[in-house]
Amino acid sequence: MAAPDNYENDAAGLVAKGRAGDNAEPLSVSQLSAILKRTVEDRFGFVRLRGELSGVKRAASGHLYCSLKDEKAVIDGVMWRGSTQRLAFAPEDGLEVIATGKLTTYPGRSKYQIVIESLELAGEGALLALLEKLRQRLGAEGLFDPARKRALPFLPRTIGVVTSPTGAVIRDILHRLADRFPSHVVVWPVLVQGQGAAEQVAAAVRGFSDLPPGGPVPRPDIVIVARGGGSIEDLWSFNEEIVVRAIAECTIPVISAVGHETDTTLADYAADRRAPTPTAAAEIAVPVRADLAATLHDFTGRQRRAIARPVALGRERLAARADRLPRIEALLQPQAQKLDELTDRLRRGLADRAANGREALGRLRLTDAVLTRTLRDARQRFAQARLSPQLVENRVLRERERLSALERLHISLNPRAPLARGFVLIRGESGQLIRTRTDAGGETRLSIEFADGTLDVAPVDGAVPPAPPPSSQAKPKRRTTRSVAPEQPPVQDDLFGGA
Repeated sequence: MAAPDNYENDAAGLVAKGRAGDNAEPLSVSQLSAILKRTVEDRFGFVRLRGELSGVKRAASGHLYCSLKDEKAVIDGVMWRGSTQRLAFAPEDGLEVIATGKLTTYPGRSKYQIVIESLELAGEGALLALLEKLRQRLGAEGLFDPARKRALPFLPRTIGVVTSPTGAVIRDILHRLADRFPSHVVVWPVLVQGQGAAEQVAAAVRGFSDLPPGGPVPRPDIVIVARGGGSIEDLWSFNEEIVVRAIAECTIPVISAVGHETDTTLADYAADRRAPTPTAAAEIAVPVRADLAATLHDFTGRQRRAIARPVALGRERLAARADRLPRIEALLQPQAQKLDELTDRLRRGLADRAANGREALGRLRLTDAVLTRTLRDARQRFAQARLSPQLVENRVLRERERLSALERLHISLNPRAPLARGFVLIRGESGQLIRTRTDAGGETRLSIEFADGTLDVAPVDGAVPPAPPPSSQAKPKRRTTRSVAPEQPPVQDDLFGGA
């Protein structure tokens, strides 16, 4: 509708004036912004937008600010703190998402934006892209490094299980453990899917790790994080960064048993060992008790055979060497034969000597004249003998030297001579010498002989009797030596009375 000519003329004025028939008052900027806000919110009260996230940032208040864009346009978005707490993933730049909310305006900047109530990934491809991006970021920090993975204990006493207490997973694990090797199991019940599942799983892993040894709740030797199979969305809680970091920082070896054999989560990369199924996790955690018993039985048999083998070999070697030794009869036969010969010779010699003596005695005539002559000849030989003093002195000197040598030998071999130098003799109750500590341990009382007397003591925890008075002390007796006439070799009488 064309404006009247006079309106155009009036519009050129400096001061705004009312026009005849005009009932439209001028609007303020705030009024126009409010009208636009109501119009946009009424028309677009519920919209779903698909686009790529850009410029994602979280304010200190907890609100989330971002932009949604495609190839040709960009729209700002805001998500209030209450809605961000229900997010199932962490929004990042570059993710393709579907945002659900309503359009509104922001009068302060004359902009329109979408207030996001829920945010979802746009298809499984976007979810896998987010998963790969998170895996690369955590892998760059070294959380998936094979060098940091620890060996599992061979025979754990206590096994901690982080899973749902009502599912079939815990029953499968308990049944498999009972079949293989019954163990003490501590279950930490958690949600394994949905809102808050990741936080509960991470808290359970950290709770097991913080248990003190010897506390009221036994500290597990191994932790199993388990869940049944499902889609990637069902298993997403085990891809959360909080769960991955909790598993990587756990001080107890962790087995990840999430999903079926083809399912893979980031928890599998962070764990010390991955099991294809929860049942396989129980098989990995403990050995088979029957196999261990069979192995121990085999080791026992091998030990016995190893112990008996040297004995058997020794017996064989001893028997072989004994067979090579000559028999006692063979060794003694020549000497026995020689003894028989000497015995026979001795018997014949004695018989011959006796026969010769009888013959000589038969020829001898013991008359008074013979005896008188023999006595006279003996007196003459005795009278002619000259006993020189030098011969006697030499004999005495030799005997004296021999006696001195015996005295020195006696002093050197005297067992009481070292007593003067501080040594002692220890005897038991029966008077025998005690030479070792083992012999002394079997005695109830000991007698210690010093150079100046004897002291009775008890070897272990016994009371030591007081020392006897000096008058009763046994004084060492001094052995006196006396000259002993040297033994003269026996002289056989002459049967014939000859010299």
